[in-house]
Amino acid sequence: MELKEKLEKIIVHLKLMLSELRTGRASPALVENIPVPSYGSESPLKAVAAISVPEARQILIKPWDKNMLQPIQKAIQASNIGLNPVTDQDTIRLSIPPLTEERRKDLVKISKQRGEEARIAVRKAREEDMKSIEADEKSGAISESDKFRMKSEVQKVIDEYNAKIDTISHDKEKEVMTI
Repeated sequence: MELKEKLEKIIVHLKLMLSELRTGRASPALVENIPVPSYGSESPLKAVAAISVPEARQILIKPWDKNMLQPIQKAIQASNIGLNPVTDQDTIRLSIPPLTEERRKDLVKISKQRGEEARIAVRKAREEDMKSIEADEKSGAISESDKFRMKSEVQKVIDEYNAKIDTISHDKEKEVMTI
């Protein structure tokens, strides 16, 4: 059960990391976690402003406090997401340009890299679990046949989650490559 919880956290983290990749379509996930200096501390953008998508290639940010327009604009520019904020009275608009073929290929590489990072995390979790099973067998808490059965079950779970990671990464690659 602990292993499945760890693996679910890895999957959730992978989905979050992939949702931050800009695919040519507007999504609040592109900007919602950008840190913005507010009232002496840093808060994610979603905590200081309403984020909406009025059009397929546009993000609209409306701060709850009008004094936050400048800090939000500076935070977006400093975040390296490749979008230039345009301020309209009390809102900020981000227009998302269509992706070039070269940029799409770069995003696919990043997607694959993040998928591989998730697989590495899964391998680490598997290794920890296998060591725990070995230690239980050495201490006499489980028998040798239980050890092999448990290792087999762990491997089945690991294979299942690796397949999920492959599916998530492949879906993101398809999304990036569609025009």
